[in-house]
Amino acid sequence: MAIIDKPSDYFNTVTYTGTAGGQTISGVGHQPDFIWVKQRGDAGYDHSLHNSVSGLLKQLISNSTDAEITNTDTITSNNSDGFVLGADTAGPNANCNNQDTKNYVAWNWKANGAGVANTDGSISSTVSASATSGFSIVSYTGTGANATVGHGLGTAPSMIIVKNRDNTEEWKVYHASLGATLFLRLNGGDAQTSSATYQWNGTTPTSSVFSVGIGNSTNTTDYIAYCFADTLMSKMGSYTGNGSTDGTFVYTGFKPAFVLGKRTDSAGGWWLSDNKRSSGFNLNDEYLIADSSNAEADDGSFASDFLSNGWKARATNGNFNESGGSYIYMAFAENPFVSSTGVPATAR
Repeated sequence: MAIIDKPSDYFNTVTYTGTAGGQTISGVGHQPDFIWVKQRGDAGYDHSLHNSVSGLLKQLISNSTDAEITNTDTITSNNSDGFVLGADTAGPNANCNNQDTKNYVAWNWKANGAGVANTDGSISSTVSASATSGFSIVSYTGTGANATVGHGLGTAPSMIIVKNRDNTEEWKVYHASLGATLFLRLNGGDAQTSSATYQWNGTTPTSSVFSVGIGNSTNTTDYIAYCFADTLMSKMGSYTGNGSTDGTFVYTGFKPAFVLGKRTDSAGGWWLSDNKRSSGFNLNDEYLIADSSNAEADDGSFASDFLSNGWKARATNGNFNESGGSYIYMAFAENPFVSSTGVPATAR
């Protein structure tokens, strides 16, 4: 794999302030195909997820089992450096992306536009994929029978997040550290759950397809799946907590820009940390919870250091770094550990 000297060409975080009128959000550094937005300052505002395969006007909520809705005033379009917001002053479920004076964060991934037909699986899919960054967006229609779905990455995904678009169903998460007989729920904080057949048909993803079983959450109506593979700018892995503020060091091979994590052997929320919402220096302590509409917090519960080649826990919260606790994570890079010109990364 080639070194990616500028990971922000594929993933980047931006913050902005709402205006209650249409506005363009710039500075993303690429044309984003998956945009995940959260209002930061007030409780009760849902996460808002959009992609270019379903259409950016379509909206799903990570902290809810709600079906997909069409919201014409949230994200109306994307461009080469960001996206455009509608007025969106009173969106559904208090899920506004542009309320006047409110502060927001948006995490942005680049795939490959609106997608193309993929027939690698027994179920045909529409796939927008970036093999370089190890990310694809997959749309498919389930059959209710065990099936495979093409993901377009050319390498096996290490994490897959799936949502039923038509019905009230849970978000289901596959993670390679857990294997294909277990799953997690993105909309809930419960521990790993066993299901050999209903979610992934007990079958590990391959370089071309992932498998789905007979469950409503992954294989009966219309679905969207976000697939992530390990590359030189993305890493899906696991760690064991040590219960110390001199916490576990997690090696990624790059300086992180974003980390999403979850305890797996016990209940605990999905915490989101990035390189844009804290001071710009370690400690990195401002966090949001993907399965909650809570406001952003900086109470130290999920404090970490973003280092040149990974990240280090600096808190003892049981959801983050309890001694002997088991955790999974997904990380994306700000900088490679060493660039193609030999320039090393530094810590925050």
